[in-house]
Amino acid sequence: MGLLSKRDSKLILDPLSDNNPITIQVLGICSALAITAELEASVVMSIAVLFVMGVGNVVISLIRNIVPSRIKIIVQLIVIATLVIIVDLVLKAYAYELSKTLSVFVGLIITNCIIMGRFEAFALANGLWRSFLDGIGNAFGYAVILVIVGFFRELLGAGTLWGYPVFGDAIDKTGLYAWGYENNGFMLLSPMALIVVGIIIWIQRSKSTHLIED
Repeated sequence: MGLLSKRDSKLILDPLSDNNPITIQVLGICSALAITAELEASVVMSIAVLFVMGVGNVVISLIRNIVPSRIKIIVQLIVIATLVIIVDLVLKAYAYELSKTLSVFVGLIITNCIIMGRFEAFALANGLWRSFLDGIGNAFGYAVILVIVGFFRELLGAGTLWGYPVFGDAIDKTGLYAWGYENNGFMLLSPMALIVVGIIIWIQRSKSTHLIED
């Protein structure tokens, strides 16, 4: 990773493959089910989680030695809630229509077990820099899966990408019409997100047999 040591590089690279928070740790599945019917929503949610995890890990690392253990979970929730409120306000100010699409799901970042897990497992025991790398690494791992699922669900379910027609019986905000694919909206149903995630898990474990436990 250039400027990063091998040890630090693993904090970013491992969540992208062998320690992915969704496909390996099976965390954060709810958002993959809820908002991945559109690629745009998937990308925005990924950016939001990247901000919350990166900044949140840094904050928790900074205050880890001054927060009494009996209230650490409360403090963690306050940190996450504050960052989520910032994300929500920015979306409402600059992407109001998208904020309505994401609606309550932005607020549910507060309960995302990936974030709480990294606070507990890493930020509370490590310094600022490594906590930051761990936060963005796991956020990238989360984002990769969300974007892949959102890409295929919107493409095969609506015949569009980012709201623009690619193929199929699709008329979007541009008024353009795309030919060649008759979609039935099946991929837009929530269970299909779980099926797509399952296919990704199957492909990953087929290529990386060391991930399969005896």
